Amino acid sequence: MTQQPAPHPARPSGPWQGWASMAVIVASLAATAYCLLAYESEYLWKAQELNLFLDTPLFLRQQMVQSGWLLTWLGSWFTEFFYHPWMGVTMLCVWWALLMAVMGRAFRVSPRWGVVLLVPVAALLISDVELGYWLYYLKLRGHFFAATIGTTLAVLSVWAYRLLPARYGLRPLAMVLTTALLYPLAGFYGLMATLLMVILTWRLSDMTTTQRVTATAAGLLSVAGWPLLYYNYVFCQTSMTNIWWTGLPLFVQTEETPWYYTPYYMLSLSLGLLAASYGGYRRLAVRRTWAWAAFNAVLIAATVGVVNHFWYKDYNFHKELRMQQCMERQDWEGMLAEAAVAADEPTRAIVMMKNLALFRLGRQGDEMYRYKTGAKASDTPLTLRMTQVVGRSLYYHYGQLNYCYRWCLEDGVEMGWRVEYLKYLLLCSLVNGEDRVARKYIAQLRRTRYHGPWADRYARFVGHREALLNDPEFKPIVSLMPSDDMLASDNSLVEYFLMNQFLFFNSGDKLYQEQALLSALWSKDIQTFWPRFFQYAESHKGERMPTHYQEAAYLYGQLEHQVDVSHMPFDPEVVQTYNDFMALAQQCKGMSEEQMRQVFYPRFGHTFYYEYFLIRNQQLY
Repeated sequence: MTQQPAPHPARPSGPWQGWASMAVIVASLAATAYCLLAYESEYLWKAQELNLFLDTPLFLRQQMVQSGWLLTWLGSWFTEFFYHPWMGVTMLCVWWALLMAVMGRAFRVSPRWGVVLLVPVAALLISDVELGYWLYYLKLRGHFFAATIGTTLAVLSVWAYRLLPARYGLRPLAMVLTTALLYPLAGFYGLMATLLMVILTWRLSDMTTTQRVTATAAGLLSVAGWPLLYYNYVFCQTSMTNIWWTGLPLFVQTEETPWYYTPYYMLSLSLGLLAASYGGYRRLAVRRTWAWAAFNAVLIAATVGVVNHFWYKDYNFHKELRMQQCMERQDWEGMLAEAAVAADEPTRAIVMMKNLALFRLGRQGDEMYRYKTGAKASDTPLTLRMTQVVGRSLYYHYGQLNYCYRWCLEDGVEMGWRVEYLKYLLLCSLVNGEDRVARKYIAQLRRTRYHGPWADRYARFVGHREALLNDPEFKPIVSLMPSDDMLASDNSLVEYFLMNQFLFFNSGDKLYQEQALLSALWSKDIQTFWPRFFQYAESHKGERMPTHYQEAAYLYGQLEHQVDVSHMPFDPEVVQTYNDFMALAQQCKGMSEEQMRQVFYPRFGHTFYYEYFLIRNQQLY
């Protein structure tokens, strides 16, 4: 009888596979850090501007009125470090590395299969980079770290649960106590920890069926019952419908946008699968190295593809953020450098920030139309208002302090106090001469990590009104302030309100008159233009008339002949450009406006003639 050869045993995977998985994880986190710093630095900077952490007992007590308070308190503290984006990103990526190590221990994932741990971290990354314009409307404090902190607490609890012995009813008791302790601290993530324990209960080999049923019942009853108890007796400020979801952002404006919750579904599902496959990755044999490599390659490619799909990459959104960052530094040339590079039709926020920079540099009358104009709708499902995006800044720099102050207060009450609001409240108080109020905001900003020196820079103006009025930073703002101290409704239409304020109010200040004339150009109303034009000319005798004002005067003179412009000293280029424009218009008869824009823009896009005839019906918001 011939003896059959014994089958070859499965080739054990060598330790090099574990090291390879670790190298992939480290490389993935390094790539994530690079992408965040390279493409989202201004986004992270804005996140900390729209954040507030105060090292005061009162601030802590204010967080403790709702479940999940530890997430918002710690999350706000960590978000401060995005003031230096590299520091905040480093903290976030190191935390994710530690979280993956904890997940590997809690769910007994073999190092050779460690790449699967990238999936929950990818969901956490998406929750931070998918927001777009939701950044301005988020009410959850510390959002950028909250999910990471909550997930860490949940996984640590699961790890501790697994290490408990099955005897003496310790595991059911642990579920009850974990929910009772974690729910007020971490909200939803405390409940998620208990549900992961329930799933894990059916995978642990040292438990009997009776023990599993008992533990499952204890866990489910805890998830259902503890939020109700806390709602009725402790946290009364949470609505009944949200008591199981505290600690998660509410993506609700006039209606809910549920697709923004996708990363939280992904996070819960991936952690649930890790619990359901507990120990499986450790026992799973790898018979072929190529199969192990193929699995990892497919998983990494799929994860990268999903992250790339959800990563918000709107061009105008990021340009607005960069221009706001320049405005914070009063880097007007930097704002213009951003506006000059226009790979897409700009939003009105971009156009208005560009006009503000030109106005502050004294070049708007000559260069306003040399930059690409437009009114592209923002890429968001939100009912977006410029008041929340850049309205406060524009109101302040155009001297409308009451409206800047009003929106800071309203948004602070609605969405929570933020560093940006406190800064503008301080500036408005200083310009208005309200020194006691200014001291209050200075004291608040000094309790932040990074903004105390900024507040100290302005503290020198408290009680020194003359110094403020003569300071180059404040003089243009004071010049544009209306004579009447009043507050009406702007209907959330920043541009429309500002332009009409300058059109229908008057001042002897030369800067105010120039802005009034610019507003007349914006209105394209001939009857409004001429009084403003002559007022400007009278107050600027002996000075050169800027090009765009000449173009408007020459055009209106030719169109309606109400004012004799033949004696006005127009630049030859202004007259020649008008004649060339009209000659081309004769050649383009029968074309649609869109076709004419394409023909006229290369030669005349920098003129008021193009603006007057071919830019119309732009949507304001």
